[in-house]
Amino acid sequence: MPPNLVAATVRQGLFTRIVGRRLLYYPELSSTMDEAAKLGEGDTEEGAVVVAEVQNQGRGRQGRHWVSQPGNLLVSVLFRPTLEQLPFISIIGGIAATRAVRKTTGLDPKIKWPNDLMIGGRKAAGILAESAIAGDTVWYAVLGVGMNVSLDTSQDDAISSFATSVNAAAGREVPREDLLRQFLMDLDALYLALGQNKSPIAEWQGLLENMGQWLTVTWGEDTHTGLAEGTDELGNLLLRQDDGSLLTLTAGDVTLGSQ
Repeated sequence: MPPNLVAATVRQGLFTRIVGRRLLYYPELSSTMDEAAKLGEGDTEEGAVVVAEVQNQGRGRQGRHWVSQPGNLLVSVLFRPTLEQLPFISIIGGIAATRAVRKTTGLDPKIKWPNDLMIGGRKAAGILAESAIAGDTVWYAVLGVGMNVSLDTSQDDAISSFATSVNAAAGREVPREDLLRQFLMDLDALYLALGQNKSPIAEWQGLLENMGQWLTVTWGEDTHTGLAEGTDELGNLLLRQDDGSLLTLTAGDVTLGSQ
């Protein structure tokens, strides 16, 4: 049985104001997202963190299954943002994940729009945000991050062609507790700044690796192709299509296209 990751993380000090007010660790869960949502449905203060060693019903965008093995990072954080702050929850999650990897390993991760953390052109982490809204009030939002730390991607044909792990990219074993501690501290700082009306968009845009490229974006049954000109102030993709029109996309699966 792997050691309690949360206990190892806080042992060296976790200096945050909101994120990490409550830390929960589970050897196994169906989903950290679902567990954090249960907390959100109650009166749990924002900043609660749910960490699992293994989850058997983990998911990514569009309900896709997330490969889960011991030795990686499976984390969800509960927030209670305003409606204006809500679009930035996934964005600060991506920034915090890239900062954590960079500070802990010296690597230079990027973000593939909208929310995949990439190292050397391969996916190392996925970021997912889900929320419950009643009218103009956000009941709660949950930010989930699944990061491949020690995952041997070559053993899974479904992901071997496009995924990597932090350890593989760094060429050494990176302590998960260091990654988790840094992620939570950076996430806390970004959320506090968001509460002071400081937008994270500029930093996030600087991390995007697929801007200025010809992309194919798919969401459900819809597919669009065009030149990625950048994003707007909420992080939506601005895609210039063949006919010259500018399309604004809020989400989608992105692949490199050909003009």
